[in-house]
Amino acid sequence: MKKILIINGHPDRESYNYALSEAYRTAAIRAGAELTQINIADLQFDPNLRFGYRKRMELEPDLVEALQKIKEAEHIVWFFPMWWYSYPAVMKGFVDRLFLPGIVMKFIEGKPFPEKLLKGRTARIVITADTPSWYDRFFMGRPAINQFKKGTLEFCGIHPVSVTYIAPIKASSERFREKWLAKVSALGSACK
Repeated sequence: MKKILIINGHPDRESYNYALSEAYRTAAIRAGAELTQINIADLQFDPNLRFGYRKRMELEPDLVEALQKIKEAEHIVWFFPMWWYSYPAVMKGFVDRLFLPGIVMKFIEGKPFPEKLLKGRTARIVITADTPSWYDRFFMGRPAINQFKKGTLEFCGIHPVSVTYIAPIKASSERFREKWLAKVSALGSACK
């Protein structure tokens, strides 16, 4: 039984991202996965890393619980929209506050790269956008994907990280959305 953690980074519980994460969750449970979920918008925490890495802020209870879920997971599936070629502020605050030295990576004196403390986990990013994938890839260089996949998850040892890019969402048809709900449900059934 695979231990899967869903993390939804969209601040609006009525968003299409929540429909996607629910489709994945339902299918993964049917497939026998042990599943937990974090909806970042429901957590109570200060999203500002007030002192950078100079001084450690105490983690609020919701962040302590979230960290435990991340450590227990074998596969983490992130759902979030791309806004301004990045991800929502609440999700950025979650990452800033939780993905800290000594927790997800450890700096080693004299070495350019840290020790990766989240090795042994895999991930999938399910990202929604209004930008067509060809424009995001060839003109923008996939900034949100590169930042999060390479600069956060892989930097901490999570590998491989698969990406499902769903676009354009704005003015998309019901048929388009249903098709993607079915594809994400299939990912859940396969626990991918």
